[in-house]
Amino acid sequence: MGSELHETVLAGTEGDTGPDFFSDLVLNTVPSFPLKTYLPDLARIEWAVFQAGDPQHDLKQPPVALQVNPTLSLLETSWPGLADHFKDNSIADAALKKGEEIVLIWRDPETAAIHVQAAAKGDLLALKIVAEELDLLTIRRSEDIALSFLTGVMDRAVAKGLLLKPRSLLVRDPSLFASEHKPLERYLTARVFTLQWHITQACDLSCRHCYDRSSRSQVTLPAGLAILDDMAAFCRSRNVAGQITFTGGNPLLHPEFLDLYQAALDRGLVTAILGNPTRKDVLERICAVAKPEFYQVSLEGLQEHNDHIRGSGHFERALSFLEDLREMDIYAMVMLTLTRDNLDQVLPLAERLQGLADGFFFNRLSMVGEGASLQTPGRQEYRKFLDCFLAAAEANPVIGLKDNLINIVLEGNNRELFGGCAGYGCGAAFNFVSLLPDGEVHACRKFPSPIGNINENSFEEIYDSPEAVRYRQGPSDCRGCRIRHVCGGCLAVAYSHGMNVFQDRDPCCFIEES
Repeated sequence: MGSELHETVLAGTEGDTGPDFFSDLVLNTVPSFPLKTYLPDLARIEWAVFQAGDPQHDLKQPPVALQVNPTLSLLETSWPGLADHFKDNSIADAALKKGEEIVLIWRDPETAAIHVQAAAKGDLLALKIVAEELDLLTIRRSEDIALSFLTGVMDRAVAKGLLLKPRSLLVRDPSLFASEHKPLERYLTARVFTLQWHITQACDLSCRHCYDRSSRSQVTLPAGLAILDDMAAFCRSRNVAGQITFTGGNPLLHPEFLDLYQAALDRGLVTAILGNPTRKDVLERICAVAKPEFYQVSLEGLQEHNDHIRGSGHFERALSFLEDLREMDIYAMVMLTLTRDNLDQVLPLAERLQGLADGFFFNRLSMVGEGASLQTPGRQEYRKFLDCFLAAAEANPVIGLKDNLINIVLEGNNRELFGGCAGYGCGAAFNFVSLLPDGEVHACRKFPSPIGNINENSFEEIYDSPEAVRYRQGPSDCRGCRIRHVCGGCLAVAYSHGMNVFQDRDPCCFIEES
């Protein structure tokens, strides 16, 4: 406006600096000044920026439900490009043409920066869904819009700060932790809930440590769709993202795997696969739907030992498959089941996997099912193994940390702890559960830990059941431990040693010696 006109206008406001009267005031007070016709809209944007900075809006406290950012202003303007002009007034007036544009102005909840942007269609859709309390599943059915598109729109609006996401309702019981060992917030609240879904028992391998070869009917497509609807509803009710990790058996042997995979994506759920090596054309069909978050295969050591456990030729097939995953840019994970017999195989295998896998992890054997014929390492030999494993991990980027007891070594060496098995120590019935093909739900698949049946109860009811609560509390012997938030041992290992998983700590725990 220039300082002279600006002062003249201010003199006529009589203390009222709102923009609603701006156009008439300028025209009536200073008709002799040459005015740019977009100034009234520009003044409204400027006023909204001022309001967005009002400190009365506290954005640090998460809302109780998904809500529109209270600092947000939505302005209908007659000058497309005005938002960019506001941010950069070197843009020539000639670039502004008469038309229609909606401008959004809001304060970022993380950085406190004020954003001024032309609204995208996805922004307006997300705001409409929340402001009018619309149900995503209802929209999907009535408008024939993929749920993955709708949840993507919502996620982007949250990432921008247009929508404020409520705090996750998956929170650890504070009684698990002694007051003097209060853990960081990130270890108390889960933001993702994972369903490890065994959709079939069919498998093309006969591994010597398989923990379940029972005969169970595979999930049907109609039942599977209902399960996915229930899973998505549970995640929405608990304000968390949802992940479906498809497994079996070999999940790819389910005749309707791709239908279930697509249906999970349609409901806004992240997908991953725990399976066996497969042909490249099968991978291509999966990726034509969507790349999985990761694809995990198993190896039990170098070729001779691995093929003794998993069958002749498996080692070479797995390595070839890892090359296919890398070529198709799919995150490749390798999991090893640690036994007394393959302790010396782990680090040589890790060296072999450099350049092939993105991550290499191990779980200790649960001596159930076929695994009852094998042995886990003893406490002392396991502790020595962990020292070597951590030393190797510093030089080998493919080695990842998973077992909870690794944190005992890290703490003893004054090194930063990591999230343990599931990011929160033992996550059984906390941030993940396992669902079997016939509907049984278990706290952890590695040992019998039933907490309900999805054919009889919802995920909501199963998660809140007394059985689930007991499993996620973990062993009473671990209460008050200084690293409980990232540990809790392994319930499956304790079970397979004949111990009480609700009372006895992991038989390999050496924290007192440490």
